[in-house]
Amino acid sequence: MNHLDQSRAPIYEALENFRKMRVVPFDVPGHKRGRGNPELVALLGEKCVGMDVNSMKPLDNLCHPISVIREAEELTAEAFGAAHAFLMVGGTTSAVQAMILSVAKRGDKIILPRNVHRSVMGAMVLCGAVPVYVNPECDSRLGIPLGMKVSEVEKAIKANPDAKAILVNNPTYYGICSDLHSIVKLAHQHGMLCLADEAHGTHLYFGENLPISAMAAGADMAAVSMHKSGGSLTQSSVLLTGPAMNEGYVRQIINLTQTTSGSYLLLSSLDISRRNLALRGKEAFAGVVEMAEYARREINNIGGYYAYSRELINGDSIYDFDVTKLAVNTLDIGLAGIEVYDLLRDEYDIQIEFGDLGNLLAYLSIGDRQRDIERLVGALSEVRRRFGKKDKANLMKQEYIDPQVAVSPQDAFYADKESLPLRETEGRVCSEFVMCYPPGIPILAPGERITGPILDYIEYAKEKGCSMTGPEDPDILRLNVLKGV
Repeated sequence: MNHLDQSRAPIYEALENFRKMRVVPFDVPGHKRGRGNPELVALLGEKCVGMDVNSMKPLDNLCHPISVIREAEELTAEAFGAAHAFLMVGGTTSAVQAMILSVAKRGDKIILPRNVHRSVMGAMVLCGAVPVYVNPECDSRLGIPLGMKVSEVEKAIKANPDAKAILVNNPTYYGICSDLHSIVKLAHQHGMLCLADEAHGTHLYFGENLPISAMAAGADMAAVSMHKSGGSLTQSSVLLTGPAMNEGYVRQIINLTQTTSGSYLLLSSLDISRRNLALRGKEAFAGVVEMAEYARREINNIGGYYAYSRELINGDSIYDFDVTKLAVNTLDIGLAGIEVYDLLRDEYDIQIEFGDLGNLLAYLSIGDRQRDIERLVGALSEVRRRFGKKDKANLMKQEYIDPQVAVSPQDAFYADKESLPLRETEGRVCSEFVMCYPPGIPILAPGERITGPILDYIEYAKEKGCSMTGPEDPDILRLNVLKGV
């Protein structure tokens, strides 16, 4: 088999050649290489704005690539070990939605964990698929949802033999990995496809001694956030498919929702980042792992914090752990994760990825430096000394509440509804999303019954300063519920 030249970056190379041609633009975008918007040039730079161009023959077309974009996708597929790869400019949200829409239509079942990203549930609303939840266990100390047990997946398959696919988080935001290889095997044995949300798993394809990637495990599709740990620009992503998927059909599905005006800044960043990872990813992610392991040791030495790692592995609901994830439980210093998150930003100018009720996540990638790790460790030590509390009694730990599904997401989202004050919605069926973002895992999704513990959680999360999104009411004082249900 002939290998492609991974030192190539065809989209970037075509853009560089185009820039040298000094073409007079009578096409969009209307800023005309920045001349119509000098403030934008001052912000982004002349070269950057000059490369914000439209699709044309020399630069190919994202909707129907036949030249440089096609070459870039072939290089990406080889680098990730996939049969096909699609460059996505609508974020991994669009890649996840394309996955779901490619395998399911109205009424079809998909087996999945409830702690999925909002994009999965959004796709259910769009296509009318019905979720079959494998409710994850919850770690009592950390308060976080774990992976799917293989036995629970098998039980769901037996109860729903007509399901079209199984979706797996690989890994979760917190670094937890299910036994993906076994789940793929189960899916295929029962005529189902296996999909992976790998928004937080780009590095699994290039690093060593990390959890297995979706393509290596034999999954049929994977949505991969190159912009997270892979170094491309925000909103750029990759959709990977295995040999069982029809490339042309998946492209048609993508084109239902993805823009016809693909950003060449995003596309070239994917191209360059893929080249970088293919050539130097192994070395780069070895450095990330080393920094993460060092940070864990130092944070755990402070006392009160718990930066967790592979010691959590139990061979089942935590089959593996992504050691690049620097997740830290804060409850023993008497502060919620979101409170430490706010203190790090406001007092120490350190921006953490997210803080929830019991944990925070420092996202490490190829761009981090050792001195930044030292600054983070020092700041956490200071937070404990200055703001830590001895009284830990009133901290709510639970990050996951089992849902009560009453109606399909699509039916609930489009049903007749009424708006009620938050506390008056108990027992009713929700018609909208409620979530803390990040991480963007819904507390409530359309079609789920609203319970007392869920309302307690929403009020507590708001009180602690979590960024709540989803409902029509931005203050989340009211929720939309189904009429008469």
